[in-house]
Amino acid sequence: MFVLNSSIGNYIRNQGKKYSYFGGNDYLGLANHPDIKRASIESIKKYGVNFSASRRTTGTASIHLDLERQLSDFKNKQDAVTFASGYQGNSILLEILKHRYSAIFMDQLAHPSIGGGLPREIEDMHHYNHCDVSHLDTLLHHFKPLCPLIITDGIFALTGEIAPLGKIYPLVKKHKGILIVDDAHATGILGTNGRGTPEHFNLGESENIYQTETMSKALGGYGGFIAGSIGFTNSIREKSSIYQASTALPPPIVAAGIASLKIVRENPGLRTQLLEMAGNIRKEIIRLGFQTTSDNTPIIPIMLPSPDNAMELSAFLESKGVIVPFINYPVKQANSMLRITVSVNHTTEQAEKLSDILKKWKKKYGTNYN
Repeated sequence: MFVLNSSIGNYIRNQGKKYSYFGGNDYLGLANHPDIKRASIESIKKYGVNFSASRRTTGTASIHLDLERQLSDFKNKQDAVTFASGYQGNSILLEILKHRYSAIFMDQLAHPSIGGGLPREIEDMHHYNHCDVSHLDTLLHHFKPLCPLIITDGIFALTGEIAPLGKIYPLVKKHKGILIVDDAHATGILGTNGRGTPEHFNLGESENIYQTETMSKALGGYGGFIAGSIGFTNSIREKSSIYQASTALPPPIVAAGIASLKIVRENPGLRTQLLEMAGNIRKEIIRLGFQTTSDNTPIIPIMLPSPDNAMELSAFLESKGVIVPFINYPVKQANSMLRITVSVNHTTEQAEKLSDILKKWKKKYGTNYN
């Protein structure tokens, strides 16, 4: 485990040494943004560090309501509800919607928070092959559920692939189902306004699509949220035990969310710059002969035959001053991998250094690690 001795950015420090950092998920470079830090500090001066109560009792402050208004405006929805972490969002949605579905169809590489959030009473659950719409269609025809729920990541956390919602949603409509998209890695990144994967596929206003989202990736802060109609968000507030029994988000976290949303909305070019840098790095990874994925997102895996291969390459990069973590993640994967994550703050010089080190690795080990 790599231990940080500094804030994160395109560079980090550990034990006095400076490293080029291609880890984490600070895609838009906001986690250490001075305006966001300033807003968090001011909130501590006004409110302290914790509200020490749930939102349903005495833990709601005016800044919580402001953040939820800002999130709903960002998402072009009537309302938004926030909670302790993005990980909880799938549990909340699956619980609140459980009267509307009779069976679940889940991508086999879905995030662990999806599998962990399944209601106990739902026994009719099926995995479809990763991003395989034909297999999903076959399962839906074979089992003929009365009310199917299809659930998938928007951008997959390990591979950076974008779920094919443009092909999945017609099946949702055909079978009169509902679709949940875990958009943790797509919020702030995909879509004309950064609203995520449904917007990317021009499905942002479509019926029966629900997103779980986080402020801990592109937005640079922390906490989960769900946006939707006032009736739907109020049902979460009134019926979700997770929401009702959780301590309210702390003041500096709430203030950070408000400040980051302002930056994201006023600087749409950040997404363009990020995806341009990510696209260039991905092309170079492919040119060097490494196995990776093709969708233009800031997550770029390097897939290797074994965990030993992946750990050795990660250690080689670290010895040269570059951090690209080996991913040992609770998701079924055929390959072992390193995961390069790109930030808008990465420079051309950093990308070139990463490429040069990978070339040296290839030269040393030849085709053994393709």
